[in-house]
Amino acid sequence: MTVRQQPALTLFAVGMIGLGILGLIYGDFALVWQPVASWFPGRTALAYCAAVVMLLGGIGLLFEATVCWAIRILFPYLILWALLKVPALVVAPQIEGVWLGFGELAVLLAGGWVLFARFGFARIGDVSEGSFWRFVSGENGVRAARYLFAVFLIPIGLSHIMYVKETVALVPAWLPYRMGWAYLTGAGQMACGLGVLFGVLPRVAALCEAGMISVFGLLVWLPAVVAAPKARLPWTAFWITWAIGAAAWVVAANIPTGLRSKSRELEQKRGALRA
Repeated sequence: MTVRQQPALTLFAVGMIGLGILGLIYGDFALVWQPVASWFPGRTALAYCAAVVMLLGGIGLLFEATVCWAIRILFPYLILWALLKVPALVVAPQIEGVWLGFGELAVLLAGGWVLFARFGFARIGDVSEGSFWRFVSGENGVRAARYLFAVFLIPIGLSHIMYVKETVALVPAWLPYRMGWAYLTGAGQMACGLGVLFGVLPRVAALCEAGMISVFGLLVWLPAVVAAPKARLPWTAFWITWAIGAAAWVVAANIPTGLRSKSRELEQKRGALRA
């Protein structure tokens, strides 16, 4: 666990804890991230189990002694959560809102994947050559998670434009040109995704995305929580925004700057020569 990764890791852990506590309070999944239909038998029990996984997993991420096992549990949980949204994409691929919901979970998964790649194994050398874990761990895993993050920022940003009326309603009333902010943030998120995807100032792009989502939480959902502290929706939206923003910070913290990237390449070449 490095100093550079620590703040983002802590934010991610707190996001998991917040979502876990909400799940225990309401005995349900996060409102817009419902992975199981209301008629499904044992749905409430599953919701409580999911809440416990997130709560204990988030707490485990906060301690160096347990971070490895915590992310080993959270990573497959996040994969399952995202996969349960795939049928909706198949049934209604023409609805942008479906891509938005999956995109948010994909960004959250990308953050968890980066943490798994970094902390899921004590040493990458512990993973045998040709193993599936070689793909999802180490630098391979970080790179794949980065692409997942980048691709699904695009439908998230597009939703601001496709649902501009709903987006404008969320822009704080004291800001001028509210429709302009809706279009700007949507275009900004798509630009951040493309920047990370094609390597155009990728770390700057990821940092901008993380900062943008964090501002959404502070300006949109925190005031809503203060205004209606007993309502479920503001709390859920706040913690969802926190978790997505934390995932973006995790991804950004693990995109090397040009200098670090060159140093890493040199180290790899030296290691290959020694071998």
